[in-house]
Amino acid sequence: MSDANYQKATFAGGCFWCMQPFLEKLKGVKKVTVGYTGGQTVNPTYEQVTSGNTGHAEAAEVLFDPQEISYAKLLDVFWRNIDPTTENQQFVDIGTQYRSAVYYHDAQQKRLAEESKKQLEASGKFDKPIVTEISAALPFYPAENYHQDYYKKSPLHYKMYSTGSGREQFLQKAWGKD
Repeated sequence: MSDANYQKATFAGGCFWCMQPFLEKLKGVKKVTVGYTGGQTVNPTYEQVTSGNTGHAEAAEVLFDPQEISYAKLLDVFWRNIDPTTENQQFVDIGTQYRSAVYYHDAQQKRLAEESKKQLEASGKFDKPIVTEISAALPFYPAENYHQDYYKKSPLHYKMYSTGSGREQFLQKAWGKD
């Protein structure tokens, strides 16, 4: 299958270093690029985004083969790897640049994202409201190269950050992850 038959999905779930590993391991995901979306500055830098002044969120853009993995499955995996109840924060990372969001690329993705959010709300899994935003995809700007595959390039630092952020503990408690 050629790249022309692949689709894009874009998710923000706090630090983009922590988004890439769980998305990349999914069968049918062809590429995950970390970067910035949802803001007004053209081609922002990491320093600009982390200042919180550009309006961007750290995000992951996923190129996937819909014949191998559905968008609905990607949504399910996304929800199980974030805290959907915190606004403008994911674990120790605080600010609008760390908000959780689903950025849809077409009407079907919007419908599926809204349905999956409603299902999560109705599940009673969380005792606080689900505040993850669902918005139309805006331009996506890849992050600097040193951020791409950070968990592979700097595994010790990534593991210390991931564990220290509280993400792993939250996911274990919420979903029973190892």
